[in-house]
Amino acid sequence: MAKKVVASLQSGEGRTFTKCIKMVRSPKSGAYSFEEEIVHNEHIKDFFSK
Repeated sequence: MAKKVVASLQSGEGRTFTKCIKMVRSPKSGAYSFEEEIVHNEHIKDFFSK
């Protein structure tokens, strides 16, 4: 069962956006953290390249 936030993105313009999650390593402690962002489908490669 989808949450309301996810379900509301599926109608209309919401289908042109994707939630991207990437794992980033901290230079200070060496621990991993996750960076999340909702980006337009055309900018997915830009999100993962930075």
